[in-house]
Amino acid sequence: MTPITEVAGRRVALSNLDKVIHPATGTTKGELVHYYAVTAEALLPHLRDRPVSFLRYPDGPDGQRFFTKNPPPGTPSWVRTTPVPHSDDPRAHQVVIDDLPSLVWAANLVVELHTPQWRAGTPGIADRLVLDLDPGPPATIGQCCEVALWLRERLAADGLTACAKTSGAKGLHLLVPLTPTPSKDVSAYAKELAKEGETALPGLVLHRMNRALRPGKVFVDFSQNAAAKTTAAPYTLRARPEPTVSTPVTWDEIASGADGTGLGFRFDAIGPRLERYGDLLAPLLDPAAARPLP
Repeated sequence: MTPITEVAGRRVALSNLDKVIHPATGTTKGELVHYYAVTAEALLPHLRDRPVSFLRYPDGPDGQRFFTKNPPPGTPSWVRTTPVPHSDDPRAHQVVIDDLPSLVWAANLVVELHTPQWRAGTPGIADRLVLDLDPGPPATIGQCCEVALWLRERLAADGLTACAKTSGAKGLHLLVPLTPTPSKDVSAYAKELAKEGETALPGLVLHRMNRALRPGKVFVDFSQNAAAKTTAAPYTLRARPEPTVSTPVTWDEIASGADGTGLGFRFDAIGPRLERYGDLLAPLLDPAAARPLP
């Protein structure tokens, strides 16, 4: 029998809670579900009113992984969905996770959570810019930190304030709150930034995804600003060997990271970090912090 638990007045089915999802650390599905539940206060505002895509890994990071934008079979009727029409399916809908029961339901599927840079109701009108800094080995997150510091200053010169988080994988994400702007304009601006970075830091930065050029450099991926693209949400778990999280970080930590201090956080580090710092990405949620593109 699948146990049913009540979450904020909703009945949520939870299954296989003793199943080990991350053999490297012995982390169980129950621990992952618990992580999402106790982090909800920080996580939900970053998901609210955004269509969610799921990367599911029910048998762990080494098992089958599948990316889905459609509501999974068996989605409860009380989980909100929103129309996200696209060329393949003009009637397509996606899940929106606005509350704790919906988050716990999604966590039971064993998921990474990915969102676009726009909100339901205004598809293709972004309220944030994202730059995904992806190191090509032997480059590491340390080189990403160097690039992030340069980009922070460059954005500031245009009146824009960047926040940062680890990707939860190898790199960093920079996020900038914007007044609502067409995604195509944000993409064009982000591409120019990446090209400027390549000119300013030629031995370090790439703006094209050419695999042959990647070793030892940091690819500044501007493409996730496109309306059809998504980015790992703040505080989401990642399907990595260890239960790592896309974790907000301070600029002091990034400066230390550029000097060789590692920046990687597992799920058990997030509670203490929230107690110490609060939500470091709170500016993304503050309309007063948003600025127009130059």
